[in-house]
Amino acid sequence: MDIIFSLASLYIVSTTLYLVVLTIAAYLFNKKANPSAPPLKVAIIIPAHNEELQIGATIQGIRNSHYPDDRYMIFVIADNCEDETAALAKTTGTRVFERTDPVNRGKGQALDWFLKKHEAEYKSFDAIAIIDADTFLDPNFLLEVSASLSHPEIKVVQGYYGVSNPRDNWRTAISSAALNVFHHLRLAGRDKIGGTVGLKGNGMAFRTEILQKYGWPAYSIVEDVEFSVCLLLNNILVHYNPDAIVYGEMATQAKQAETQRKRWEGGRFQAFRRFGPSLLKGYLKKREVQYLDGFMELFTPPLSILVMGQGLLFLLAIFLYPVMTALLLFCFIGITFYVFSGLLLRKAPLYVWCCLLAAPFFVLWKIPIYLKIVGCRNRDKWERTQRKAELRK
Repeated sequence: MDIIFSLASLYIVSTTLYLVVLTIAAYLFNKKANPSAPPLKVAIIIPAHNEELQIGATIQGIRNSHYPDDRYMIFVIADNCEDETAALAKTTGTRVFERTDPVNRGKGQALDWFLKKHEAEYKSFDAIAIIDADTFLDPNFLLEVSASLSHPEIKVVQGYYGVSNPRDNWRTAISSAALNVFHHLRLAGRDKIGGTVGLKGNGMAFRTEILQKYGWPAYSIVEDVEFSVCLLLNNILVHYNPDAIVYGEMATQAKQAETQRKRWEGGRFQAFRRFGPSLLKGYLKKREVQYLDGFMELFTPPLSILVMGQGLLFLLAIFLYPVMTALLLFCFIGITFYVFSGLLLRKAPLYVWCCLLAAPFFVLWKIPIYLKIVGCRNRDKWERTQRKAELRK
């Protein structure tokens, strides 16, 4: 019992301390960019699977950008679509590439297919941005990624990926609060300490030569995490620009949210098993902070599990290990500082702050999801999350 408690405490304390360090670093973060550089020529790639209800608005949002019309082009990958996604995209004057491969389904597979089979279409561009088909694009997104990629130290940049529908209900508000932390604070902190911020699957941009060289060599259900580690192991860091903003729709109902959570969090567990040892070995060999940071990012559990672990250990400490109560109380304070700082730094609206009262129910709702992840045999199966518009049909 003593050994189990000691190991569990070491895990909870070390990962909490990592998040506290990132929180402090996030307050000190400043983006790297060269806003005086001429605008880069940008290819915008939109992978889409059955997005007829969203694709038009996403393309129109790009057209409304504060960016010269002759300095960007939109490419839509209509991947295994069974609806009018391709036809609707074509009516907007967008270049559309249709892919049919029911065996090799997935976003990573679609991107890799386009990058390898259609290099002639994009090789003349300076940069490539990738956004999802249900994305609301900030008008300054292209200006910001161009400024970031014009900086001599940056080859890959990740923008801020927020929630487009935080006021739909408490569930989307909690998701917004989570992304304030996970898609801003952690990225800002990791960038500041010299780590890689990682790719978040939406609102990311690359110097063209990077994708010409690598394609998209990541096919798992968390292909963005997989490719992030691939780049890190090749000494290519992803930098963060909090002003390159995209907004995506979050699940409003439990069934939708369960599909997302199983994919995101189950995929992260897989990523740690696959890449954790390589990152730790890289740190022990080279003693460079980006490898330790990459390992800790995957080693740190989802916030719900971390909070549940803190609570359980604190109760055990009160009755069995009173000498540990002060340290575990520090963990509670540290995680509160971490969450509240994310909302403060992104200037979250009052509604989102109020919905934090529902966080305990959100944590309890996730317990059976984690049990399903542990018991799931087919963990690599990709499941598309239904959009809000589809639920109204």
